[in-house]
Amino acid sequence: MRPERVLSPEPGVQTRRERRDAEEAGRRPRGRTSGSRSDSRSRSRGALPLALPSLALPSVSHPRRWLPRLALLGALMGITVVLPLTGNVSPGNGTFVAGASAAAAEANLPATIDVLANSTVDTVPPPAIAASAATATRAEIAASRSEVRDPLPGCDGTVRPAGANGQLKTSDLCTLWDGQLQLRGDAASSLAELNLAFKARFSRDLCVTDAYRTLASQRVLKATKGGLAAVPGRSNHGWGLAIDLCSNETKGAGWTWLKENGAIYGWENPAWALSGGSGPHEPWHWEYTRGVQADGEYYNS
Repeated sequence: MRPERVLSPEPGVQTRRERRDAEEAGRRPRGRTSGSRSDSRSRSRGALPLALPSLALPSVSHPRRWLPRLALLGALMGITVVLPLTGNVSPGNGTFVAGASAAAAEANLPATIDVLANSTVDTVPPPAIAASAATATRAEIAASRSEVRDPLPGCDGTVRPAGANGQLKTSDLCTLWDGQLQLRGDAASSLAELNLAFKARFSRDLCVTDAYRTLASQRVLKATKGGLAAVPGRSNHGWGLAIDLCSNETKGAGWTWLKENGAIYGWENPAWALSGGSGPHEPWHWEYTRGVQADGEYYNS
């Protein structure tokens, strides 16, 4: 038999083998180089391989990259699936309670008032705070008492009848803070107010050496001091409206304060006792002005 004549293909016409090679080349991954002669022959003849769309498949060659993602997916499943299911599990036996809700769970909780009623609260403050609070409380109590109490406890500060000079009733007199000297009730109360202000400024009581004098004591004083003492029956000491200060009160800051503030409380060093006045210079002699003008021996010069 004569050998079958093989006709050469016409230019531009692919043979079945070339088409098969082209299809295999299209199925190979991109970037992979093929060393087959058919590939090179197809490229040399201008045959274009069939381009298939590539799929972005995850690579399994690096499992470490997927571990965090798997962990995250597991956590999300636990939050969205496991917790809602276990929240409806009946305590004690682990059985699932169908239809359980947050409202039903809250119904079993104790009321706020029950919690407060059964709770024990420690109301004792720390020692440092307790000490400061006690100090503040004592100070406030003292201040409030000073506002409502009499400046001279037990003294009736109402105006008394004049009576007789040096012969006032004991009931009309009030004892001063030293426990000995006395003045008429209204004069004593006013002087006590002055003393409180003086004490607040200088942290001590006003020093007084003499106050009410009986008629007998005024006679003795007149016999002893002569012209320096008033005539018995004419002294404002006999009316319980005058005092004599200690010598240390007639100088320094205390003396300045008394001259500036004494009149506010009704007490003054009278004009006749000032330097150049009608009487002897006696800076220690102070009088309750209102009482003297109404009932006492009033010297206007």
